[in-house]
Amino acid sequence: MNSSILPKRLVTVQDVARAAGVSKATAARVLGNYGTASPAVKEKVLAAARGLGYRANELARSMTTGRSQTIGVVVGDIENPYFGQAVRGISDAALAAGFNVLLANSGEDAAKERSAVQVLLGKRVDGLIVTPASMSDTQHLRDVQRSGRPLVLLDRSLPDVTVDAVVTDDRAAAAAATRVLLAAGHSRIAYISATASDDPVYRGPHQISLSTVLERIEGFLAASRDAGIDQPERYIRLGAARRGMASRIIADLLTGPERPTAILASDNVVAFEVFKTIRSLAMTIPQDLSLIAFHDADWTSVTSPPISVISQPVYDLGASSAAVLIDRITGQSETPARRVLPTTFIARQSVGAPPTLRGTARSAEPAGSQPKRG
Repeated sequence: MNSSILPKRLVTVQDVARAAGVSKATAARVLGNYGTASPAVKEKVLAAARGLGYRANELARSMTTGRSQTIGVVVGDIENPYFGQAVRGISDAALAAGFNVLLANSGEDAAKERSAVQVLLGKRVDGLIVTPASMSDTQHLRDVQRSGRPLVLLDRSLPDVTVDAVVTDDRAAAAAATRVLLAAGHSRIAYISATASDDPVYRGPHQISLSTVLERIEGFLAASRDAGIDQPERYIRLGAARRGMASRIIADLLTGPERPTAILASDNVVAFEVFKTIRSLAMTIPQDLSLIAFHDADWTSVTSPPISVISQPVYDLGASSAAVLIDRITGQSETPARRVLPTTFIARQSVGAPPTLRGTARSAEPAGSQPKRG
């Protein structure tokens, strides 16, 4: 066999010490940046390391120093632009503080999240940022909490895990968006969520596993009931993220008796499915149906018409969660806190009066509100 295709042996500290003409202990001190050595010796060791292409064994270093300078991140769906922006915020804040990031995707599956957490702990990360996939399946996160390893929850909170969380006020945001639709004259308003459910028809909170979804539904229902809407829950649909199911769920809702005249979409992915389904049914926005979406994804501002959205500070959620985690890693000992970042309603052109009120124009904004225009 040609020796050139054999894998090269990793360069060790002993190799560097031999090339530099120093002891292994001295080379280790220089390469590990601990202890003392003269400037001349440091330069000899570092020159030898560069010449040999030495790479530090980060696992061994973390066992020596107690720090890996790495944080682990587990998010729900890395293909969703929402989480992509959050991870960018985490990465930028971590890099600025001298930390690297190891990323894992749970696919909104608690078992996969549990496995990812164990793998990251095995990599000796200094702390974890997790977007929990379930409010009930949390034993692995409570184990992390009890171990003393810093943990920050991103975007979602958990009732039984007392750790730092960086979130938005989803209940208030959903209520405010619902009031926009109510002010436009809508009384048949649907809320469509991507959250996993075998039954797409909402029958109660027992179907909900995510805090964000539960809080948004609570906000939607509270605003609807305050306005005197009868049985607003009949227009809630779940499971719109399942492959092949989103368009069917939306189409069934829009072609049924007493169809909704407005939709509040739980995220930009669901909103895009709504947009496509509306077009396939030869309906128009906002003449036949008004639409508001959570998250100001790029596509929402370039469609015809552009979509009104609840803009969430996604990058800041990520950056803030990393800053909180790094503070914990470096010794901050304050009581864990739930940090709530504000959202902004951006009014565009996807909200109008329902077809039955087309002749009498109504405001698409609640009295006293000051939505951002975009």
